[in-house]
Amino acid sequence: MITNRVKTFTLLAVIVAAVCVRLGFWQLHRRVERKARNALITSRLDSAESDVTALPRDSAAARFRRVHVSGVPDYEHQLIFAARSYRGSPGVNLLTPIRIPGRDTAVIVNRGWAYAPGASYASRPRVIARLAYDAVAKAVPYPVAPVYVVVLGDSAIRPDRLARLTIPPLDEGPHLNYAIQWFAFALIALAGAGVVIKQSRDDPSRAMAPTSSAGVHAERGSAPDRHK
Repeated sequence: MITNRVKTFTLLAVIVAAVCVRLGFWQLHRRVERKARNALITSRLDSAESDVTALPRDSAAARFRRVHVSGVPDYEHQLIFAARSYRGSPGVNLLTPIRIPGRDTAVIVNRGWAYAPGASYASRPRVIARLAYDAVAKAVPYPVAPVYVVVLGDSAIRPDRLARLTIPPLDEGPHLNYAIQWFAFALIALAGAGVVIKQSRDDPSRAMAPTSSAGVHAERGSAPDRHK
């Protein structure tokens, strides 16, 4: 016999399993999105290098393209992108405006990473905490382009030069493993509900068995003598 308690447990197990399945498919969807993004990045990195001034005006279409910049670095107005850890060490990225001849708009170039403990740059001017257009535009006294350039190269950490940034690994990430885990959780929840239901059906005697009660058992002919 299935009790109300078993029914409630089964309902909760089904709800948990449904949520886990939904999360599993969400991870698979993220994996598909990541593979598509990796394919887009690879195709743009494999395309021919162009001048930065020839980039599309749409910043989304300009991302991950190889470009070259010709101009004069403005080290006086160089920005410090703070709190950039690299291989477990604290540091900053140096953002240098490049003034392009014949243009009033500068291009921000991320020249790389430098080791810097927090106290050494927290009070310096032109320090930004986030790499956003509005934050950069406020810190530079002239117009800047809506895109920025990252210098790629040798990423080794040395005291005499900046460590160049590298392209993040274009892998599928942990999404498939996460999806498998969520599906496994769903199976565990359903299996647990199945075990509980089976036990309740296989052992109905627990609910039907008579209970013993305390009382006086008198044998025939042994009734108590009320006159004593």
